[in-house]
Amino acid sequence: MGFVVWYNEIMATRIYNVQKIKLINGRELELGPLKIKYLRDFMDCFHKVNESSTEDEAISILVECVRIAMEQYCPEISTSTELIEDNMDLPTVYKVLDIAGGIEVSSNSEENVKDQAIKSDEKTSWKDLDLAKLESEIFTLGIWKDYDQLERNLSMPELVATMSAIRELSYQEKKFMAAIQGVDIDSQAGETKGQKEWDDLKARVFSKGATDDSNDVLALQGVNAQKAGFGIGLGLDYEDLKDPSVML
Repeated sequence: MGFVVWYNEIMATRIYNVQKIKLINGRELELGPLKIKYLRDFMDCFHKVNESSTEDEAISILVECVRIAMEQYCPEISTSTELIEDNMDLPTVYKVLDIAGGIEVSSNSEENVKDQAIKSDEKTSWKDLDLAKLESEIFTLGIWKDYDQLERNLSMPELVATMSAIRELSYQEKKFMAAIQGVDIDSQAGETKGQKEWDDLKARVFSKGATDDSNDVLALQGVNAQKAGFGIGLGLDYEDLKDPSVML
């Protein structure tokens, strides 16, 4: 019984899921979201898909994206795209794209690879995020010697989870100081524009770009699910009816 309780607690505090892929030689790799350092290079490469003129060129760009991701996941096969092609089939390449950057491409889709990639880019791009501002907020913790070290150690879900903890501690401190003065700030607090933007950002990160609306059920993942006490992966699941694999 003690083990079950411990296991459930671990599951309830998981920030993101780790998934496995299998290389052609049978070796298994465990993959999670890319650290910000690699995510930057990954997305810069991925945006070149928009300029591709053929299907083969689009696929070559996606393979290069996977090569960049392997700099984190498996450095020994990250030195060339030839090594990626020798070690992975296309379905595995597409799975890495999804895990690493939320890029959804399927071999079973009737759309060509370029069109699928462009649609996914519109959903998952981080170009409009003020990432420098987000990083500066947690850099004040004094854990990292510079921003490069921070980006090599944190993924976007980890960054947002850390920021959530910092903001929660700050709020509790303000709440305590206000209570000393006889003020209940909870009863006075309404949803401000800034808070809504922050909640929407968390929804976007933990749903891998599937939604940027904190009121959407897809937002109930990661830290959001933990705070609510339920969500996707915590007693709630869903199927994407646009996915050909679940269509009748």
